[in-house]
Amino acid sequence: MLLFSLSAQADAPASQPFEQFFQQLSKQCGNAYPGKLTLEPEGDDMLTGTELLIVHFRECSDTQLKLPFHIELEASQSWNRSRTWIITKHPEQLELRHDHRTQQGDDDKVTMYGGFSVGAGTVIRQQFQSLERTAESGYFRGWRIEIEPGVRYTYGTVRGEEWSWRIDFDLSQPLAELPPAPWGHQ
Repeated sequence: MLLFSLSAQADAPASQPFEQFFQQLSKQCGNAYPGKLTLEPEGDDMLTGTELLIVHFRECSDTQLKLPFHIELEASQSWNRSRTWIITKHPEQLELRHDHRTQQGDDDKVTMYGGFSVGAGTVIRQQFQSLERTAESGYFRGWRIEIEPGVRYTYGTVRGEEWSWRIDFDLSQPLAELPPAPWGHQ
């Protein structure tokens, strides 16, 4: 019986890189981390680079993670809590969606856009393709997420093989105080 058990384990497929990546993200659940803008295209003024940014690994299940992205608005000392990154694990790949809400909690006019992971990726990096934006431009466009446990979580957009917009969060020390729920996710 022991021989059969060992043989069955040897034949079991190893988990895919996207599944290992999802597990690395899941290990952050319940924690929030500070971050900063590290790359922004010329002419993009969404962020100035001086804001406090927070990612909160807030809602976690075996197949889905919801990560609110909080932006401290420097001039008004208030917060934009409109964005939540949703990462869903499917049998063959991951899916990334961007849930955008108004301050009243309603869906923003542009919400739930995203795409599926492409290629095998790695345990620390997955890319997600925007089929519409790739079709418009003729070259790969989408998002990249990286995680180095205990070091950094990185989210950004990519064009071709290069980052076009990037935020890095410091995973070395979770924040002592967790942010409130994002808009529309009480």
